[in-house]
Amino acid sequence: MKLFIAILGVVLLLVWAGIRIVAGIQFDQQCEGYLKRAADANTVELARVELARAVAYAQQNQLTTGYTSIIYRTPGEDVGFWYANLAASLLELESVGPDATQLERSNVLMKLRETLLDGGDHGPSVTIPTGISVFPRNSQYALFGTLALLLMSGGIVALVIEDGTW
Repeated sequence: MKLFIAILGVVLLLVWAGIRIVAGIQFDQQCEGYLKRAADANTVELARVELARAVAYAQQNQLTTGYTSIIYRTPGEDVGFWYANLAASLLELESVGPDATQLERSNVLMKLRETLLDGGDHGPSVTIPTGISVFPRNSQYALFGTLALLLMSGGIVALVIEDGTW
């Protein structure tokens, strides 16, 4: 029974990790990738199309309010601010008329790039709240992962104690 509990915990932990990886990939494909493309766009029109896709995804998946954290809140996990910033940037892109000068267009694109990207040790990265790929189900994922880890740890400890090598 103890071996079964340990194996069940390992399997559940692997399932949890797999689900998190898939969620991260899907978020990258359906939102984060479009944010990067909007930041890299060379024209206002192209940036508008890419940013509109990301904003539509955020709206469809309820990524408009709340925090990705479970226990405490930090500014880096504020989904509402992130979404409001994206929506405001989209409105600004939409307000650029066909008669706008090249300087105005360039300024809007530079501002958008600064809004969407953060500088890092390994180059620029898209500005997103930590844990957004599984939001708004962060609590369920944390509970599932914690239970799987406890099952695995409890089973392994019980096996080691039974074996007498502890």
